[in-house]
Amino acid sequence: MSAPRIRTAVAVGLLLAALAACGDTGALRGAGPTATAMSPDRLWPDLRPASSPAWDYDDGEAELMRGVTAPGEDIHKLNPVAVVRAEITQHPDEYTGGKATYYETTRRMADCADGAARGRCPVLKPYYRDLTGDGRDDLTLGFRLLPGNQTAVRVYTFESGRLVQVMSNDDAVTGVELAGRSVIVRSPSDVAGYEYRFQWTWDPDQRVMLLTHDEMLRTGARNDAEHRSAPPSRPPRPSPSVSPSASGP
Repeated sequence: MSAPRIRTAVAVGLLLAALAACGDTGALRGAGPTATAMSPDRLWPDLRPASSPAWDYDDGEAELMRGVTAPGEDIHKLNPVAVVRAEITQHPDEYTGGKATYYETTRRMADCADGAARGRCPVLKPYYRDLTGDGRDDLTLGFRLLPGNQTAVRVYTFESGRLVQVMSNDDAVTGVELAGRSVIVRSPSDVAGYEYRFQWTWDPDQRVMLLTHDEMLRTGARNDAEHRSAPPSRPPRPSPSVSPSASGP
């Protein structure tokens, strides 16, 4: 027998001896008792179905951003600051009216001369990913809503040469993620050790991003100071009613 074969035989013998010493025969072993599967119980089967949603949210709506264009509909060539300025112009009651909610955001836009994510500019770094499935990148944009502790999260895409906002969410935000065709927004909860997670997913039929998941998830213990530092702007919401219509120019 050659030397390589002798070494192989010795190695196999040692391995078999080790397995025998451990008493492991390689057979399948039980993982313990399994919980009994239970079918859902339908409650109040005679309850009259609701004919309309309990709350009216302005979610699931597309909005045309007037006057914002890019060469060749290349969304990478858009100026993110110009996109936010277009929203401010189209919603004066929120940003520029006498009782504007986010007047400080408008004032701080003057600090955006050097572009987004520079100095005191409230516009955050833009991100690009194909969220609509048309093979072209879309724009995910965020900006601070001031005064307050909220962040605006928006998604834009080009349709027939026009820039359209297909997702809009304002909330106290602890994190934002892109996953597949979805935007996941994480927000603080008033219950210690938990957070809200809202998942917005592109719907090709409605041609907007819809709120497809709304849940409270455990994140681990947090101390009281951390818990009180960023209260949520609202409790968990039901899925919104959808009115996907882009306004004309």
